[in-house]
Amino acid sequence: MQVTVVPAVVEMAANDLATIGSTISQANAAALAPITGLLPAGTDEVSAGIAALFEAHGNAYQTLGAQTLALHEQFVKLMSGGAAQYAAAEAANASPLQTVEQAVLDLINSPAVALTGRPLIGNGADGAAGTGENGGDGGWLIGNGGNGGSGGVGQNGVSGGSAGLWGRGGNGGLGGTGADGASGQAGSAGGAGGNGGAGGWIYGHGGDGGIGGAGGNATASGSVAAGLGGGAGGAGGSGGHAGLLFGNGGSGGLGGVGGQATGATTSSDLGGVGGAGGNGGSGAHGGWLIGNAGNGGDSGSGGGSDETQTGVMNGATGGSAGLASGGGDAGVIGNGGAGGSGGKGAAGSTLGGASIFGGSGGNGGSAGDGGAGGLVLGNGGAGGNGGQGGDAGANGFAGFGGLGGEGGWVGNITLGPIGVDGVGLIGHGGDGGNAGDVGAGSLSVQFGETGGSGGQGGLLYGNGGNAGSGGTSGFEGVAGQGGAAMLIGNGGAGGNGATGGTGFGNVLQESGGAGSDGGIGGSGGLLFGNGGAGGNAGDGGVGGTGFDGGDGGVGGQGGSSGLLFGNGGDGGDGGAGGTGGSAGTGGAGGNGGNAALLIGTGGNGGAGVPPASGGSGGRGGLIGSAGQNG
Repeated sequence: MQVTVVPAVVEMAANDLATIGSTISQANAAALAPITGLLPAGTDEVSAGIAALFEAHGNAYQTLGAQTLALHEQFVKLMSGGAAQYAAAEAANASPLQTVEQAVLDLINSPAVALTGRPLIGNGADGAAGTGENGGDGGWLIGNGGNGGSGGVGQNGVSGGSAGLWGRGGNGGLGGTGADGASGQAGSAGGAGGNGGAGGWIYGHGGDGGIGGAGGNATASGSVAAGLGGGAGGAGGSGGHAGLLFGNGGSGGLGGVGGQATGATTSSDLGGVGGAGGNGGSGAHGGWLIGNAGNGGDSGSGGGSDETQTGVMNGATGGSAGLASGGGDAGVIGNGGAGGSGGKGAAGSTLGGASIFGGSGGNGGSAGDGGAGGLVLGNGGAGGNGGQGGDAGANGFAGFGGLGGEGGWVGNITLGPIGVDGVGLIGHGGDGGNAGDVGAGSLSVQFGETGGSGGQGGLLYGNGGNAGSGGTSGFEGVAGQGGAAMLIGNGGAGGNGATGGTGFGNVLQESGGAGSDGGIGGSGGLLFGNGGAGGNAGDGGVGGTGFDGGDGGVGGQGGSSGLLFGNGGDGGDGGAGGTGGSAGTGGAGGNGGNAALLIGTGGNGGAGVPPASGGSGGRGGLIGSAGQNG
């Protein structure tokens, strides 16, 4: 029986197998320090014995992992060498053999193409740019999906092609840019990016989502008194799902930027609004067995204003940013995808007379949450950072900052139609994202947004994620709470409170804003682990002329430890009061966390700002001392 071999396909399979080996190596490396580097909680023999036991199991796991990796590398070398020998033989007999091989491949593919429109072996064709043509699907057995074609003006991009059993999904096409408005008309919206194609059923990475198109710009006209709006940016495409067993999920596409607006030429009309930024695309889940999930796409920033206009009375308002999407979930082994970051709100136009309003700043986009880590091994994805609010023009309002994304947990996932909810075994929780700051401006009276909380660690081992900080604001921005560990691991640190905004001595805000409290530290593992430190409080804002400064926030409480071994987390420091006609009152320090019941030292209390008191030290274990008072 004659066998036909395509060297490029064999080489592609060898490269894919090498990628699997790299993923396994990363998993072993991620587990190395946590399971072989445990430090005794104390100097006693019991602590040393427990740490040595875990280290012995960890070393045995690493030895087995090294043997498996060596066997895998040997197999990959043999396959790569075979591909090279086939290629050399093919080159030596290029002219006659290539014709015969192509004829044999056409003979194999012809029935499948006739019946399904799709070959057994081969890559899908890319969609042509500017046509909105879908990417072709790869072969039923082996082949990558083609990339989706980009959209025309203002049109959506299209999806990338899917792979068959083995191959990568195609990337989604780019959304088309929105058309600029004709004289005296608003801009049109940009097209959405296409979704990434799915990876092969057995192995393959999902394709990335396409980028959303930018919104079109408005065009001013002397005959139109009111301001004109810019076009909205297109949404990013979703990432393609990874293969059933192995592969990484595709990342979500970026949201498109909003188009520019124009101001108004009369004091009785309002300026236009910049185009809203597009939402980011969702990250896809990784392979159900091994593979990292895709990252969520960042949202597009809001569109600004045309500050080159003449005769403008009321400035244009900056566009708000879109919403970022969350990262995808991993399967059994793999890391969750990071959440996308929120885009920045555009600044308002500074044009306009002293008694006429400039534009307000756009709101920053909220961030996406991190995806869940693998059920057995993998870290949760980090939450994205919230977007910053846009700065205000003269006498305008500043934009809100965006919410920070929540850090991903470990193992809390849903895979297709099968729900698998719970807690993974080994892995660190993802860090929470920081909230975006409020933009600068004379009428900055907005509340700050909340920082993301840290994700929970794995059931057997894993640290909780650190929390994000609150957004600096007119009044307050709430800090996130540190993630908790389960059996073995340290709790995550609480986020820092936001500084209060500055007062301006007007009817909207006279005194400085109060600083917000620090976030609470996450609790340590039930068996072994330290509690997370509480976040520091924000300082009070400076008062406007003749008005009081804001009060400082209270420091966050340190996290407590579990039953056997671990120290309590230190409490956060209180915030200083803001200066002004009368200075704001300083904040109290946070209490230290309690130590484990058996062995451990209590956390120290945070320092207070007089006349406020410092925090109380946490209780010590049966063997161990209490923490110091702040």
